[in-house]
Amino acid sequence: MGLSAGEQIILSIIVGTLAAIVYSLRVLVLMERRMARVDANIEKLVKAVLEEEVKIEKEQEAIEKKIKKR
Repeated sequence: MGLSAGEQIILSIIVGTLAAIVYSLRVLVLMERRMARVDANIEKLVKAVLEEEVKIEKEQEAIEKKIKKR
């Protein structure tokens, strides 16, 4: 039982479309992973900035206390 030329073309189109869908999903998963890494890096940066800001605020309070004592 062989396939006619038309059936072969239709089957090729379906298989090609499925392959394109699978490839697109693969790309989307890779992009999502990359975005998750970017998110994690941004979170680390925000934590570092927050810690630095807390240090600066403590220093500022200490300086203000010294100034008020005068």
